[in-house]
This record gives sequence, C-alpha cells and structure tokens, in this order.
Amino acid sequence: MEPKYKRILLKVSGEALAGDQKFGICDEVTDIVAKQIKEVSDLGVEIAIVVGGGNFWRGRSSENMDRATADYMGMLATVMNALALQSALLSIGVKARVQTAIEMREIAEPYARMKAISRLEHKDVVIFGGGTGSPFFSTDTTAALRAAEMDAEVILLAKNVDAVYSDDPDTNPDAVKFDELSLKEVLDKDLKVMDLTAVTLCRDNNIAIHVFGIAGEGNIMRAVCGEKIGTIIK
Repeated sequence: MEPKYKRILLKVSGEALAGDQKFGICDEVTDIVAKQIKEVSDLGVEIAIVVGGGNFWRGRSSENMDRATADYMGMLATVMNALALQSALLSIGVKARVQTAIEMREIAEPYARMKAISRLEHKDVVIFGGGTGSPFFSTDTTAALRAAEMDAEVILLAKNVDAVYSDDPDTNPDAVKFDELSLKEVLDKDLKVMDLTAVTLCRDNNIAIHVFGIAGEGNIMRAVCGEKIGTIIK
C-alpha cells in the first residue's frame, strides 16, 4: 500500500481506549491500536500522537471544582493513556517516546518541539501527553497545535464513532452522515467534530482532518493511504 502522507498527527480519544468497558484502559483495544500504528510506521510514515483522557476524567463534568484544577487532572489522565500506548508499542518492537507538556522527567521527556521533530525524522513514534500544559484547552486543541508545530499534513481523528454526523447517531436514527466537509462548514453548522479553537487552528494552518472509527480493523492504514472512510474535512 502507498501512503498518502509523510507525517501525520493521530488523535486517539480516551473513550476509544476504554473500549466497551467505558472506563480505564482496555488492553485488547490498546493492542489493536498499537498494531495498526506499527503497520503504518513500517511504511515509513512519521507518526505523532495526541491522546485524550476521557476514559479516566472529564473535567467539565465536575461541578464542585474550579475549572483549572479539573483540567490539570484531565492532563494527568492523558499521561496515563500515553504511557499505556507507549508500552503497547514497545512490546511489539516500535520505538515510541512520550513527551509531556508538564514535566515528569522520571517517566517521560519534557515537550521540546525540535527534539520531537528529530525523533519523528528518525522514525520514532512520539506520543504527546499532558495536553498543552495549560488549563482551558482541550486535547482537540492540543492535537491541532502539535500538528501545526510538527508540520503534519493531516490530523487523523480516531474516535468511537465512524464519521461526522449532523446529530448523534446513537440517539437520532435520522442523523445524516457526511463523507466530506470544509472547515468552514464545520464551523457554520456547529458540528461537534473538534472544539472551535482546534478547528480554527486547522483552518489557519491549512491542516486537513480525517475522522474515522478506531474500532475498524486496519482503519488507520486505510486513512493514511487516502481511502474514503469516515469523513474528510479540508
């Protein structure tokens, strides 16, 4: 198979790593994701990853805590997911490194743009944990920011839904599936693909977004090779 992209930013939601159990980390799902990443890496594609933390903590659901503290707790959740994914990748022979926006030198490298780019050029998989390092920003925004910083050509948005819909397909059977959208349409229709800050960053830096379901076997490879799965936003 021939990859369409040289360097990608893969955003993996925390909920996706939880699988059917909805909380924590499902080893089976994490291993499937790691194997798909290895397949893409073996093609020579440079892979940066941002992981969410919703399988452990969703800060906005806490009413009795200030927003900044809740967001910092969410950042710690993303680091746990990053370490789990790193472990799964190392176990199958993929060189993977975690960089965190909040320094945790005993367990990961601190985020450094040029070091991350150097690792990508040497075909290491780089996993970014800790969000942006600042509260009030989502991991969607982190993905857009890191994609711009890494000069990634596309954000692959691996979610537990298979595409972008006009409404929640789980609650609305009449929800319309979109095969292709522009970033302007996402903003105008207020589609909940990524938060507005992230979409605006992608628009301003000419970064495409490809949304697809992580559960499908080989979907990451299919997206990297430009197959029309899920929804492409550009």
